[in-house]
Amino acid sequence: MPDLTTLSINSIRTLSMDAVQKANSGHPGLPMGAAPLAYTLWMRHLRFNPRNPAWHNRDRFVLSAGHGSMLLYSLLYLTGFDVSLDDIKNFRQWGSPTPGHPEHGDTPGVETTTGPLGQGAATAVGMALAEAFLARYFNREGHNVVDHFTYVLVSDGDLMEGVCLEAAALAGHWGLGKLIFLYDDNEVTLDGAADMTFSEDIELRFEAMGWHVSRIADGTDVAAIDETITAAKSLSDKPSLIAIRTVIGYGSPNKQGTSAAHGSPLGEDEVALAKQNLGWSSTEKFYVPGEALEHFRSAVDTGAAVEAEWQNHCQAWRAAFPELAAEWDRVQAGEFAPGWRDALPSWESGASIATRNAGGEALNALAKFAPTMIGGDADLAGSTKTLITGAANTGPGQPAERNLRFGVREHAMGAIVNGLALHGGIVKPYSATFFTFSDYMRPAIRLGALMDLRTVYVFTHDSIGLGEDGPTHQPVEHLMSLRVTPNLHVFRPADATETAGAWAAIAELDHPAAIVLSRQDLPVFAGNDEGIHEGVARGAYVLSEHESGDVDAIILASGSEVAIALDAAGLLEEADIRVRVVSMPCWELFEAQDDDYKQSVLPRDVTCRVSIEAGATLGWDKYIGDRGIAIGVDRFGASAPYAKIYEAFGLTPGHVAEAVNSLLDA
Repeated sequence: MPDLTTLSINSIRTLSMDAVQKANSGHPGLPMGAAPLAYTLWMRHLRFNPRNPAWHNRDRFVLSAGHGSMLLYSLLYLTGFDVSLDDIKNFRQWGSPTPGHPEHGDTPGVETTTGPLGQGAATAVGMALAEAFLARYFNREGHNVVDHFTYVLVSDGDLMEGVCLEAAALAGHWGLGKLIFLYDDNEVTLDGAADMTFSEDIELRFEAMGWHVSRIADGTDVAAIDETITAAKSLSDKPSLIAIRTVIGYGSPNKQGTSAAHGSPLGEDEVALAKQNLGWSSTEKFYVPGEALEHFRSAVDTGAAVEAEWQNHCQAWRAAFPELAAEWDRVQAGEFAPGWRDALPSWESGASIATRNAGGEALNALAKFAPTMIGGDADLAGSTKTLITGAANTGPGQPAERNLRFGVREHAMGAIVNGLALHGGIVKPYSATFFTFSDYMRPAIRLGALMDLRTVYVFTHDSIGLGEDGPTHQPVEHLMSLRVTPNLHVFRPADATETAGAWAAIAELDHPAAIVLSRQDLPVFAGNDEGIHEGVARGAYVLSEHESGDVDAIILASGSEVAIALDAAGLLEEADIRVRVVSMPCWELFEAQDDDYKQSVLPRDVTCRVSIEAGATLGWDKYIGDRGIAIGVDRFGASAPYAKIYEAFGLTPGHVAEAVNSLLDA
């Protein structure tokens, strides 16, 4: 009879094998090989409460190698989370909380969506960063209300991905001592032996990035794993990588140690042989021995006790620091302090200011009302204007600062900001870079949208208005590509006042947001801040129209082209053509309005419509209709002063007026 530890580890293996086999798809190899390290972590180190998965001071566990999801689901079921055996049996099926890769929000205990390799590890760096920042802000001597670890199971594939290494470099640079990577070093990838593509000395690489590195030669040695994790936890000044040599598909007599165990079911016969090889006493599928389940379920009482102890500490902290406790409650709810809206900046009409500059002023106004609003840029703070005034910068061994200096690492930046949002307590974490470099962080933006996080991605230098830097730096297709991303709200404000309104809308938004800002100066609209902010909050609004209220034509625009639309309307009205100009800073918010409001902005009976935007025209037909004309940029840009580019591409008041006249004459 196997000892209780072995019996428990093999319960993880057999559940994972059976679930993958029943689904006839999945990845059995990682759960079988990594079961001992996962068991050791979860039962001897990880602090969690299965009955309250969102407990603030829990340790975070991220399965960055998300293809091995059955490892996580088995642990969640066994330790008493709200994941049933029927859920395990319905692995990868419609409506099941056990999807093919872990999805945050679908399954209790899943801290982040993983599957795209490297993303989970980079996101976990954001979680560890949040812990460090919140600990510094809220902890007081004798009162550590923020004090937990972030553990990540990474694979060869994770460590090959650039996003993982970008983030790991920052974690080492910052000295995130409560971040521990458990490297499932099984020497196998999906296509074959790992050394076919992966031969660098990963341990030396991580040491060079400032990590503490350990090696465990036998991935079944629970005592060694236990001792090594304990040692890693004792280090406060650097993150730890524990490389653990495992055998993929451990126990499978014909497939262990090979890529055949990686991404396909073992087969009914091989599952039976593997169970026999592991000394399994039952042929029943999804069988868990009673003593093993009882052992795992001890985590329920242990977790409740650990949380209760923390709650007692919190009560004492609250009594000693009531104002700090009130601030804690507010930031955990993701809220700004009262009065933030009145503090938003305003500008005189007739002024001229780039929306990136206005965005920086609005961001700083909001930051005063949320002390845990933090963010940063990809080595472009002087251009994106996103530094928090008076706040310190992150640096070597210095993670707990408001201005996050990411360096030229856009992909990691996006993932780390997602991790800040997932952790909780960080209000509207943001990143910033040039809009064209949104391409470098697109997978992180997509995951942020998939998880519907309250993140903000700031992009400046938004169009061909960038000018002389040329087409490599002039985003033309990016705006539409972000607009088609589910859950993501994309704001492209037309002037400084709309920019402040966009930040006001973002402050109350329960979705991820991208705010896209100009490099060039833009005229500030006539002083109607409240009305403009309300219009931005609705996504689109009537900015100007003929004094009679009658409408012959509608010109629609966003961003810097709204001013062009206004000038075009002026030309047309000189010819007695009654024009309405509609500013559309956020399509997603406009789509959320009721039909009456949409009709009030874009009446169906006005079919003469022209849109203008310095980007791809794809998508505008939804608003301009079959008869409408979309003026935009359906080619790459050029290197020249921006005014010349606008003229050459037809983004001028005269060209817009000609388009309106052509429709009226048709």
